[in-house]
Amino acid sequence: MNKLGNIPEIKLGLVAVSRDCFPMSLSENRRIAVVKAYSEKYGADNLYECPTVIENEVHMRKALAEVNEAGCNALVVYLGNFGPETPETLLAKYFDGPAMFVAAAEDDCGSELVNTRGDAYCGMLNASYNLKLRGVKAYIPEYPVGTADEVADMINEFIPVARTIVGLRNLKIITFGPRPQDFLACNAPIARLYDLGVEIEENSELDLFAAYNEHAGDERISAVVEDMAKELGDGNKMAGILPKLAQYEITLLDWAEAHKGERSFVAFANKCWPSFQTQFGFVPCYVNGRLGARGIPVSCEVDIYGALSEYIGECISDDVVTLLDINNTVPGNIYREDIEGKFGYTQHDTFMGFHCGNGSACILNNPVMKYQLIMHRTLEPDSEPDISRGTLEGDIKPGEITFFRLQSTADATLRSYAAQGEILPVATRSFGTIGIFGIKEMGRFYRYVLVEKGYPHHGAVVFGHHGKAIFNVLDYFGIEDTEFNRPAGMLYNKENPYK
Repeated sequence: MNKLGNIPEIKLGLVAVSRDCFPMSLSENRRIAVVKAYSEKYGADNLYECPTVIENEVHMRKALAEVNEAGCNALVVYLGNFGPETPETLLAKYFDGPAMFVAAAEDDCGSELVNTRGDAYCGMLNASYNLKLRGVKAYIPEYPVGTADEVADMINEFIPVARTIVGLRNLKIITFGPRPQDFLACNAPIARLYDLGVEIEENSELDLFAAYNEHAGDERISAVVEDMAKELGDGNKMAGILPKLAQYEITLLDWAEAHKGERSFVAFANKCWPSFQTQFGFVPCYVNGRLGARGIPVSCEVDIYGALSEYIGECISDDVVTLLDINNTVPGNIYREDIEGKFGYTQHDTFMGFHCGNGSACILNNPVMKYQLIMHRTLEPDSEPDISRGTLEGDIKPGEITFFRLQSTADATLRSYAAQGEILPVATRSFGTIGIFGIKEMGRFYRYVLVEKGYPHHGAVVFGHHGKAIFNVLDYFGIEDTEFNRPAGMLYNKENPYK
């Protein structure tokens, strides 16, 4: 079972295939061994063992009916021997979901290999060639030939990839906008969303404001306020704003339910300033974080591709994701006192990731309800915080992260980056949802990826090192421009070699 809601549960169908000049029993017995290995390592609740071994197109139709009847939404095509290239690739074509192709390594054979050889190593070549001829997308592991134990591991690594593919095919991004003035960095040509299978619904702030007002006095508000107070605990420093925040949370959840249509999953990209505060009377940051903890990303500043990146990160990690600005350098005194000589990063490898207060409580050390300092300076500089209340502040818990973004450029081309690193256990001495990040060679990555390629300042923070799965998902969707933080000595395309 997934930890988060709002992402798909994956049920895999394992289908063995066999070429008619090889013993069918070879594929069947090897399939049984894979199921046994997978069950012992990972449990078998999400793996359906298809009883039909495919040798021809009639078998293919029978197996397709069996995996569909079993409720499978992802497929593992297993070449227990050479395999029949036409039926096995037609299976992937007709199945309505992602398919992985893997092949059996030869078993230990004693002194001879006459009757036990399966030649799946060769068959995988024919399968891959046939997939390309038919224009069928399939996921193929880095080295797709293995023993039963190794294939079990490949299947487990396929799950987050499959979960992301299925999730995007069933996702609707709901926006309330337009973008704030001077935030062209969140430019979002939507055409490429459809290529990924994502649907989008764009709305006005007035639509959201009207829906919010219609929820005044909603009988559910008191229960949500109670839940918020319980979550905040000692950090509940501005309890008076909770009823408005609870009303807003209910508004968004009701809108998602009423507007997701034939889609199963939703994400939001919402405008959150400057008129939001004066009309709604609060900032939405805390609610954004609460929905994020339920697996519903709410990106700031109508950042559509930020919300998309968060959702991809959630599907891959099955964990909470947040959206942060790649915000500011680490002051020299903090670096010298708390980082230098302790963590193996140069000062240029470090930076602070920040947003106004949108982090989920579960990712923060000692979260506290506060007010949006920047908005307060602008909107109510000479009074106690009122309409700027509603942020959740705290340093982000330390640990491994992957900083990730999938972005459509102004000319509607998809490109992406994923940089693995960590959040350091170092106090930020600052405000908002914030952390000190260490990413090897960040200075060069900043210059030759983020600056050179015109990426916006927002990035999704995926907790854990998930670069491998992210790369596999991007490869499946045919996204060729996929950058990472290159190690020293490996130059970027436009990096000056003489510096």
